[in-house]
This record gives sequence, structure tokens and C-alpha cells, in this order.
Amino acid sequence: MQFRPCIDIHNGRVKQIVGSSLTDAGDQARENFVATQDAAYFAKLYQSRGLLGGHVILLNHKDSAYYEATRQQALLALSAYPSGLQVGGGIGVENAASFLKAGASHVVVTSYVFREGRIEFDRLNGLKQAVGKEHLVLDVSCRRFGDSYFVCTDRWQNKTDFALTEENLTMLSDYCDEFLIHAVDVEGKSRGIEESVAAILGSWAAGRPQFHEKITYAGGVGSFEDLKKLKQLGGGHVNVTIGSSLDLFGGDMAFDEVLAICKEEQ
Repeated sequence: MQFRPCIDIHNGRVKQIVGSSLTDAGDQARENFVATQDAAYFAKLYQSRGLLGGHVILLNHKDSAYYEATRQQALLALSAYPSGLQVGGGIGVENAASFLKAGASHVVVTSYVFREGRIEFDRLNGLKQAVGKEHLVLDVSCRRFGDSYFVCTDRWQNKTDFALTEENLTMLSDYCDEFLIHAVDVEGKSRGIEESVAAILGSWAAGRPQFHEKITYAGGVGSFEDLKKLKQLGGGHVNVTIGSSLDLFGGDMAFDEVLAICKEEQ
């Protein structure tokens, strides 16, 4: 298991928010933490620890009055740690290459390929051709509806008909280098992981060594017990992101101890 750091940017500031509270209307979100430092500060910190594959997420819609300030913060992070960070949020075929040129190792995509509630394979193929599978991360962040989990788009506000299943992960794996999954119902709440999501990811990864440590789970990690439980459910093959619970963002989980647990042998 690898620790994958995050830099979430909303309204031009590095923040930790409750994911399910995010709305485009009025650029609102319930905040857990607002950093006084800029995005480059966190990028340099992660670089100093040799952490790769962290994600910079732009949480404002392109039409937002805050989008340009958020984009500039993302570019600061990418320039501070070239090839060390991934970037997502409003990424499509028209701007993906520009973020790679700015220093991102990968682009993270959801809403561009999931539109009006369904996946559009022509867009997915076009993006794969434009940037290469090796630079593409598919974000299949999901919420629970009934007994299943469905991918949600547009900053997790809209449900699609695409379920998080092992079969669907297998199908999508032909198009991307990695997966990122936020369990949206528990994201930012620090009250425990979505165990069913973690179990799906761990079961799928177990038989696919090419995706070992190329799947990142985020959502709900609030204690070291949660971290160890995720490591067990993921078989050590599923990476983790921790936001609001991390001491870097005002939480109680010590950054160095998190790194140590992630590095421990199974």
C-alpha cells in the first residue's frame, strides 16, 4: 500500500471539504480545513518525502468565477513538483495535454467521459489517443444507491448508470493506467471507510498484478484502525488518500505514522 497525498483546491484555496456538500451553485462546500499555505507548499512537502502519484483536484466548475484562481493554484503545484502529481477536475481532450505539459504525470478524468448519466466510449477513446493510456487515471468515485455503488460526476453531484463492479473495472482497465475512487458518502467525514467499496477494489486488484498499487481509495479514513482495515481489505494492493484526518490538514493522524503504516509489510 502506498500513501497518495492530495491537494484539493476550491475557490482558489487549498482545502479539505465534506465531499457530499459540494455544489456549483454559489461555489459552496462545507469546509473542514482551509490552508494558509498555497498549493506549491504542499507539493514541495510531498516531493521532499518522495511521495509519487498524489492528486491535485480542481473543485470549481469551469464557469465559476473562482475557476481561474483555482487553476493557477494547481499550476503552482505542478511546477513545484514536476512529474510527481496527477491533476483532475474539468479535464477533457481540449486541455489534458496542457496540464501534462505543465508538469502533471497523469490527468484524472470523470465527467468528460461520463455524460448525461452514461459512459461515452467515443470520448474515452479520444482521450486515450490524445494523451496515451499511460497518462490517464479514471476517477470512478461513487455513491451508494440501494445495494450498489454508482459513479457520480460533476463534482459528485450527478448519478450515472455505471456501477462500481469488478466487471466494469476490468472493462475500463483497457483505457487507463490507474484508478482513483472516492467513496463520496463518507468523503471528508472521518468516520470510517466504506468497507464494501474497499472490498470490491481489493478483490479486483488481487488477480491483476499490473494494477497492484495503481488503485487509490479515498474517503472516511479517520483513525489508524481505519487505515489498517483498508490495508487488509485491499490486500495491500490498494493505495490510500487521507485528507481531513491528517495532521497536515488539522486532523489527528500524524503524517509520519501514516507513511510508516503504509510501508509496513503485509
